[in-house]
Amino acid sequence: MFGHWFKRNGSTNGASSGRYRNGNEHLIDLRQVVKAYETAAGPFYALKGIDLQVDTSEFLAVVGKSGSGKSTLINMITGIDRPTSGDVLVGDTAVHTLNEGRMAVWRGRHMGVVFQFFQLLPTLTVIENVMLPMDFCHMYAMRERQERAMYLLEQVDIVDHAHKLPSAISGGEQQRAAIARALANDPPIIAADEPTGNLDSKTADAVFELFERLVDEGKTILVVTHDRDLARRVTRIVTLADGEIVDELMRKKNGRPSSLNSQEAADA
Repeated sequence: MFGHWFKRNGSTNGASSGRYRNGNEHLIDLRQVVKAYETAAGPFYALKGIDLQVDTSEFLAVVGKSGSGKSTLINMITGIDRPTSGDVLVGDTAVHTLNEGRMAVWRGRHMGVVFQFFQLLPTLTVIENVMLPMDFCHMYAMRERQERAMYLLEQVDIVDHAHKLPSAISGGEQQRAAIARALANDPPIIAADEPTGNLDSKTADAVFELFERLVDEGKTILVVTHDRDLARRVTRIVTLADGEIVDELMRKKNGRPSSLNSQEAADA
């Protein structure tokens, strides 16, 4: 179902020594990340001192119950939200230090984000939504932008809806459009919050096949998911509970566990 367009860059600019500009040896490095939200009853801690490292070409799933901090964790990495304290390092960039303008440009070039509820602009057609990141970051020549957008829509099987508004297509089709948009600038990192939650099982399987192929080509994929069957296909599972990492499970390429240290691992 999916083809091969995604070969432009597979990582951010690491130093030849294996270290990035801020001293991190990993593509993604979260150091003692805390996120607190003020409430009438006092601060609510969505993340409590998270330490997490992710390397190039990892396929990481973040799992846990509702309210465990999964989406907040992904939002720290993408720069959509900022930590109350701690460091978020992605490649050569200290993400937590960027202002809003620099954050938007950085995210547009280095992160492909798939939101849980699509976040397509309602007044733009599907193809215009996919082209938007290219326009914003001045990526590709004008003629190439439309060609690339059509190709991506073809790969997610909605090319026939290219010139429709999001309101004219189904929720599953909107999610596929959102995935195509996330791939628009060929980013080294894809972060997806429940990317298959509104897709039928066949399309969900095809999306994970695409993610697996992208990882094989050097991309790093972070996925929040409640789908245990799909979670078994990643290379590492991180389990959150009450804002803390309570378990990690590494998997070999064949999908079998390489280490077992919890009931979650035993159930997998």
